[in-house]
Amino acid sequence: MKHVFFQACLGLGFVAALAAASCLLFGISGAAMAFMLCFVSFAIGFQGYPILKGFSYTFFIFAASTYALNFPENLVDFQGFPLKKLVTPLLVLTMFGMGIHMNLTRFVEIAQSPKPIFAGIVCHYLIMPGIGVALAMTTNLPPEIAAGIILVGCSPSGVASNVMAYISGGNLALSVTVTAISTLLAPLVTPLLMQLLANQLVPINFLDMFWHILEIVIFPVLAGLVYNKYAYGRLKWLDDLLPILSMASIIFIVALTVSAGHNTLMSIGWLLILIVLIHNLLGYFFGYKISQWMGINEQDSRTIAFEVGLQNAGLATGIAAKMGFMATMGLVPGIFGSMQNITASVLANWWGRKK
Repeated sequence: MKHVFFQACLGLGFVAALAAASCLLFGISGAAMAFMLCFVSFAIGFQGYPILKGFSYTFFIFAASTYALNFPENLVDFQGFPLKKLVTPLLVLTMFGMGIHMNLTRFVEIAQSPKPIFAGIVCHYLIMPGIGVALAMTTNLPPEIAAGIILVGCSPSGVASNVMAYISGGNLALSVTVTAISTLLAPLVTPLLMQLLANQLVPINFLDMFWHILEIVIFPVLAGLVYNKYAYGRLKWLDDLLPILSMASIIFIVALTVSAGHNTLMSIGWLLILIVLIHNLLGYFFGYKISQWMGINEQDSRTIAFEVGLQNAGLATGIAAKMGFMATMGLVPGIFGSMQNITASVLANWWGRKK
């Protein structure tokens, strides 16, 4: 019965895609609604097929972004409450959800082979900021948008890298460890790099950014670690619900960011998408090649590629919102988060068939 339901969703997705294409071709209104129905239908339908399941989250983000682009006024406030104020609490919830799945014992075990950990962290905080600066300084973008590219590069690894490492046949324990350490280093490393690399574009206050990252990431992750040690498994419904809430939070944050940056995205959208895609793909490439050059095995090299190329775009959005640049600087991580889910899903599934 479930299989029939997922097939029906895929069928509805194809019909909606044809309807959207027809609306665009003949100039009929309703293309946005058709695209949203298409993306949501595909996202649900993919859940029934292991080979496609990794793309489900991406299509939900597509649906949210489509809604935000076409109806940005609906995401400004709710009964007088500014919706952008939800960004920080939603990120806190997401980071707490990440923390409850971390286990200190796992970190101790993987630390016995420190070379891949060192390679992952050093490559991440050298390659992505370096590429970000090169792209920002050579593309003639507005200063706040250029600073957003650098901010994405200076952010820690994204939790999506753990999922992609697993799908691709990488080293999951190494992935979780590098993500955790890069996250714990973020309060110091991210503000320092931003002050060095982006201070000429927008004013960077080291202490303010340091505190923002502690508030958004470190405190919730530590609370999650405490929960993991003392309460994980006792409330199974909560353990199962938190990952869903975390994903829903990121989808909503992307929608808010796209809505806030609607005008900017309409004017430089395709150029920004291309720049973000180059940034992301070069992260995978250099992470993988440098790891192999260092003599690291194939499994760990794949893992490091994801740790370098996948960023915590949600954190970058939160920092931009705290600084008052959500519609400009914050737009870049919103797009990066969407693009990285597509590229990582494709790469992980391709590598997964070559385990």
